[in-house]
Amino acid sequence: MTTWLIDTVHSMVQFSVRYLVISTVSGYFTRFDARIDTENEDFTDAKIIFFAEADSITTNNIERDKHLKSVDFFSADIYPRISFRSTAFEKVSDTNYKLIGEMTIRNYVKTMELEVEFGGTESDMQGVLRAGFDISGSISRKEFGLLWDAVTETGSIMVGDEVKLNINAQFKKIENIAKS
Repeated sequence: MTTWLIDTVHSMVQFSVRYLVISTVSGYFTRFDARIDTENEDFTDAKIIFFAEADSITTNNIERDKHLKSVDFFSADIYPRISFRSTAFEKVSDTNYKLIGEMTIRNYVKTMELEVEFGGTESDMQGVLRAGFDISGSISRKEFGLLWDAVTETGSIMVGDEVKLNINAQFKKIENIAKS
């Protein structure tokens, strides 16, 4: 089995959501980790685990970030981790995959499907093999208990329900582990 660990320096976990229906607010997580275990060079049937620290969320606005970490949204002090565990990683074409798994936010567990574009593999200057993936999809925040909502005087919703995910992930090959 081959193990790949995410290189957080060369990766980004981003999200975006509609605000007041007229624009989009984006943010990202600064603390996250991921691992891929695979027996196949093309990553088919890879097992993937991922987590992000909820209190590392940032939108570059201190007050909004505090609100997102509060009980209205992530309750980061009670539910410190957002996690994902794959149940399937299926090759669709040479560079495209379908990633299916279970996302957990605030103890709500939902099955979801993500689109993955495989950028390929390349050795870095130290000879470490790396693999790159662009991952995208969306979730309904309300399905995960992120229910806070407000309506403006004109009837517009403050925060949309659909949250788009965009993850640029680079992994480093760590070791070959013999099957036991």
